[in-house]
Amino acid sequence: MRKKKANNPVLIEAEELLDESGLTERNKVFCREYIYDWNGSRSYKVAYPDITDETARVNASRLLTDANIKAYIELIQKDLEKLAGISRLKVINEHLKIAYSSIAHLHNTWIERKEFESLTSDQKDCIEEISTKIARKVQWEFNADTEKKEPIDYEVEYVKVKLYDKQKSLEAINKMLGYDAPSKIDLNLPVSLPDIIIQ
Repeated sequence: MRKKKANNPVLIEAEELLDESGLTERNKVFCREYIYDWNGSRSYKVAYPDITDETARVNASRLLTDANIKAYIELIQKDLEKLAGISRLKVINEHLKIAYSSIAHLHNTWIERKEFESLTSDQKDCIEEISTKIARKVQWEFNADTEKKEPIDYEVEYVKVKLYDKQKSLEAINKMLGYDAPSKIDLNLPVSLPDIIIQ
């Protein structure tokens, strides 16, 4: 297997620290796969694709007891946020989109909604669910030839757009920024207990 250079700073640091540890490139692939879902058998089969499920299970268990493998996994895991490109700021920005979204942003008028393609990516990100329903309606119209009202069948498409919960996002933002710090409650109040009579 040709050695593939890591392009992520966290993986580069991990590989530099463990180059003398004797880990093979396949061992490193196993470790990187393992931190995605903690499934040893699956990770082993990614690193060693031509083996049976039973062999993958046994060998993954053996690898996970190796001190160098454990150290490499711990090193990657410590900086998992950097490895995944996630930060608190990114999480807060996603919550801000939801917290300050409005169904009004998805409409031109009270009744006419915007075309989906014309929505911004931030507006699309706030949509949890879109469901449609087509209903058949009957409308009575006056026919001048027969001088009678006649039923006209037509279809109406109903579109339901559900946004993510604004309140949950606001609560998450408050919690992340420490705005909802718990109130201090004094539990050392003088309380008199009734006398207990033992008979």
